[in-house]
Amino acid sequence: MLDRPRTVPLAWAAGCLVLLALLAVAVATDAAWLVSIDDRGRSAGAWAVDDAGVQSALRIVEDAFGTIAMTLYVVVLCLALFLKGHVRAAEYAGGVAIVTAVLTTVMKAAIGRARPDWQHPEDFLDNQAFPSGHASSIAAFGTVVIVLAVMLVRRAVVRRLIGVGAVLLVVLVGLDRILLGRHYPSDVAAGVLLGAGIGLLALSVFSPLPRSHALKVEPLPEAVPSAKRLAVVLNPIKVEDVEAFMTTVTSMARAAGWRDPTWHLTTVEDSGTGQAEAASVAGADLVIVCGGDGTVREVCAELAGTGIPVGIVPAGTGNLLARNLDIPLYIRAAIDIALTGQDRAIDMVAVRGDRGPTGGDDHAEEQHDADGDGVLTEDDEFSSHFMVMAGMGFDAAIMEGVNEDIKRRVGWLAYVLSALKSLMYPATRVELSVDGGPWTRHRARTIVVGNVGYLQAGMPLLPDAAIDDGVLDVVLLYPRRFLSWIPLAVRVLARRRRTDETVNRMTGRTVSIRAAAETPRQLDGDSIGPGRELHMECIHGRLLVRVPR
Repeated sequence: MLDRPRTVPLAWAAGCLVLLALLAVAVATDAAWLVSIDDRGRSAGAWAVDDAGVQSALRIVEDAFGTIAMTLYVVVLCLALFLKGHVRAAEYAGGVAIVTAVLTTVMKAAIGRARPDWQHPEDFLDNQAFPSGHASSIAAFGTVVIVLAVMLVRRAVVRRLIGVGAVLLVVLVGLDRILLGRHYPSDVAAGVLLGAGIGLLALSVFSPLPRSHALKVEPLPEAVPSAKRLAVVLNPIKVEDVEAFMTTVTSMARAAGWRDPTWHLTTVEDSGTGQAEAASVAGADLVIVCGGDGTVREVCAELAGTGIPVGIVPAGTGNLLARNLDIPLYIRAAIDIALTGQDRAIDMVAVRGDRGPTGGDDHAEEQHDADGDGVLTEDDEFSSHFMVMAGMGFDAAIMEGVNEDIKRRVGWLAYVLSALKSLMYPATRVELSVDGGPWTRHRARTIVVGNVGYLQAGMPLLPDAAIDDGVLDVVLLYPRRFLSWIPLAVRVLARRRRTDETVNRMTGRTVSIRAAAETPRQLDGDSIGPGRELHMECIHGRLLVRVPR
């Protein structure tokens, strides 16, 4: 809808407003065909008035979608959009609501139609009836909600649910006005046509899509001349419509002065490494990666040290790296940042550890310390990397326990369900060494080593962490009982610096962890199987990423 020519919403708006004009003429001239339709509302109104229970329910709906309530809903929606950075969308929503309210008032005064005489005598309204203000405001609001859902909601199922919900809400309010005897059916129809028509007309003359942030700032100087060669690494299962995504990126790239991109799609066998290497070898000046945290991690690791900046278009469930770099989750805005943002050098973390009983990172068949001498050899260990965090224990058990089918359907709620199942993951005895120092012993339900401060759901688990400070931040959590999670969560959310055996924090350039038993492990939200060891080293300023100016 938003990427189509403006003539499409304009045509729909014209249809709505022409029908509204015809209804207005019919009402003003007391057209016989309209009178016969409107009089059918008498029987519905009389039935509703006679039932006290129905009357009470109808009054609740009337108050819930009255002028004051609808004004509050619009203000809250506009404020939320503004705080999320969708300024034009907020202007669109507010503008549609204001214009609809003004035109409703003007038409009421111009037509001057009296209310139906079958209203309840104890609560009789005597102001103008045509068009219905309730119907016009809820229709305008529903149109705005549907437009915003198309713009901001990625999952087609969720978009459809929002659309159906908006339509049902308009129907509910319309029936409420007729059953209460407040309006003739034509008043309600006119209100719906007015609200929907204004919403569509506004969409044809004012796009709620954000404009490039580069228009608001001075152009960035180019230290090295660029041929503007663009490559895109795309995980095709993470976008709803691959063709539409390619069209969007290509058109935005052309507008920003880039050549048409070359495309590299990930596969089950290669989740980004080979595609990033191909883009690098082909001489790309910028590589955009669109996918989840796993795809982003593979592409970033391959391009680390090459000097080629990476633009991140978050399309996963967690999108932790993008969140911590203030890259918007709205795809078009993220593409804009990738094309026109500034480069920032960030840290990457090299990881090695034992393969464990399931083969570790690459699921090989070797066992932990295969020769039994207590020393890891090349056959015993794996090497990898992460951009955001590594974990052992409860947090890794969450990642390990996520049902992929549920995750595809409900997104991040799958992690909540997995967390509830893993909440009392048993404590593990661990040893830690920071910056090659002596090993210290601890008990913990989870150990998180982070390169950033905020984890899932904006949890400030490592509030002092910075992605470009050259050090790693470690936190050990040890709630003794089930209810101990509550005060622990309060401490974390309040960013309290006090440490004890429940919440223990450390920092260092290198961190080594040894567990007494096989423990679940994860890197950037991807389970790497259970094992006993992780050895991590922060590589300062290893990667260039595109961030907002």
